[in-house]
Amino acid sequence: MSAQNTVVIIGGGPGGYEAALVAAQLGAEVTVVERAGLGGAAVLTDVVPSKTLIATAEVLATVAGAGELGITGTRDIATDLGAVNARVRRLAAAQSGDITARLEKEGVHILSGTGRLAGVAGALHRVVATDATGAETELTASTVLVATGARPRALPGAEPDGERILNWTQLYGLARLPDKLIVVGSGVTGAEFASAYHALGAPVALVSSRDRVLPGEDPDAAELLERVFRGGGMEVLSRSRAQSVERTADGVVVTLADGRTVEGSHCLMAVGSLPNTEDVGLAEAGVTLKESGHIVVDRVSRTSAPGVYAAGDVTGVLALASVAAMQGRTAMHHALGDAVTPLNLRRVSSNVFTAPEIATVGATQAEVDAEGGASVRLLPLGGNPRAKMQGVHEGFVKVIASSGSGRVLGGVIVSPRASELIHPLTLAVSNRLTVDDVAAAFTVYPSLSGSVAEAARQLHTGS
Repeated sequence: MSAQNTVVIIGGGPGGYEAALVAAQLGAEVTVVERAGLGGAAVLTDVVPSKTLIATAEVLATVAGAGELGITGTRDIATDLGAVNARVRRLAAAQSGDITARLEKEGVHILSGTGRLAGVAGALHRVVATDATGAETELTASTVLVATGARPRALPGAEPDGERILNWTQLYGLARLPDKLIVVGSGVTGAEFASAYHALGAPVALVSSRDRVLPGEDPDAAELLERVFRGGGMEVLSRSRAQSVERTADGVVVTLADGRTVEGSHCLMAVGSLPNTEDVGLAEAGVTLKESGHIVVDRVSRTSAPGVYAAGDVTGVLALASVAAMQGRTAMHHALGDAVTPLNLRRVSSNVFTAPEIATVGATQAEVDAEGGASVRLLPLGGNPRAKMQGVHEGFVKVIASSGSGRVLGGVIVSPRASELIHPLTLAVSNRLTVDDVAAAFTVYPSLSGSVAEAARQLHTGS
């Protein structure tokens, strides 16, 4: 194997393992250094576990609303959180095992431990891998990918203890539902867990320092979700910054900046994340970091150090497993001389797994309002026949298009399974389709996707 075709990947999350598969496919000799298990935090403590928990919550939410459909006897259904979390952990471990098996099948060498850049040897980068015993293995590579991810941020005075004060990686050891869960932080993570635990049957208080939940999402979608939260009995404390969290004899008390207190049995801290860039040898290798600690990369995942790439949450580009995977694949295509398409965030679809879900793609309404020249159509799901059949009362489809050409620029869907319904709009944005293209495609009747076509149809301006 040519020394110019060797790749070392530090971190085995989506950015790392997807990069490894591409590099192996392109004929490189690939080594992945991973300390916790293939799949990384996304598979073991974040995306896979949380969405597995949310899948259970979705079933309970559906059953809770079944009375409207004429189904009785649903009040006796209860959540066995111990069994739910055992399944969560089991599925996460199985997914990690599947990824490991796939990499091994493709000839990828896997080292358990941590990795750090340790200088150069001629034209090659040196990487030192340290296992749990402290033993070191030195590797050399023509290309290094840093995909070390991120970890939950902790606030001074509210440090998690793993028992009553928890971050999102520590929730899956709970054996029973909290008597009352206080969620501090109303971003995506906080909103998702607040929604899930509320559906599972736990009283929830959501503490938000901002004017509304999900401050980074579409305002119409966020306002609808907050209305659903409040209407379902969730306590939502807006403009309420948490000052501290303390243990009590049998629970926790959260003290807010204005002096008010909120008492509960458990507290989830969901106040963002920090990149894992310490002790990786980045500064010594000439890798530029942002003030936040994230690695600066370009649209093909290059860092400022030749031959060193980065992918995933450690870059701070967009904290999505799909983006991490794309960054990792793009890095390998570029490094190994294959055709490459630079990352375009306008084509990224994302989803907030609350009830209802919020899916988005492309330009936001705030962006097009600032730039001008766009038309927006918001179509409530209340008039959709399939929504009526399913007892869906809250939700909408929003399509954003160029006023002149009719090209679809973006979209927002708020509904059950919005993560699936966003795909037609993702295809439209990615392929520069017009609202007429979307409207002309047949949809099943009745279907929620019919509202996507209808919204596009209403944006038709004529020839």
